Amino acid sequence: MSSTKFTHLDDDLQPHMVDVTDKAVTRRTAIAQAIVKLTPEIMSQFDGQDIQSKKGPVFHTAILAGIQAAKKTSELIPLCHPIPLTKCHVSIRPNQDSEVTITATAITDAKTGVEMEALTAASGAALTLYDMCKALSKAIVISEIKLLEKTGGKSGEYHA
Repeated sequence: MSSTKFTHLDDDLQPHMVDVTDKAVTRRTAIAQAIVKLTPEIMSQFDGQDIQSKKGPVFHTAILAGIQAAKKTSELIPLCHPIPLTKCHVSIRPNQDSEVTITATAITDAKTGVEMEALTAASGAALTLYDMCKALSKAIVISEIKLLEKTGGKSGEYHA
């Protein structure tokens, strides 16, 4: 379902936080993804579980950063409502061609959705991968940050 107007603009086209006062609390889920293209030099450090760096285990640190980012979404995105996350899960899976796929799942029982939390988790994890690996190469590319799926709420389900 698509809207004919932006929800974060009022009738005078001024930004505002959407009023969710009269919305029902429902289960809402979102799954987002980011693709990070590392370099062969970086991936040569992969031991089958993680990449160990002077800063610590890269994937595990990025997973924790993604979860923390999801919890801070309303502080980073000005018009997002602070919502209680009932679950946040971030996974990192190496692919072919020195790529890793980050998948972030966010769940809440609230009056508004968790798409931004899932997207922020994937982004935060991707940025942390970059930060932890940049000493080996600055040629890391973060791409395809996107929503894969959402359920719940007035707009219903979405599957990419």
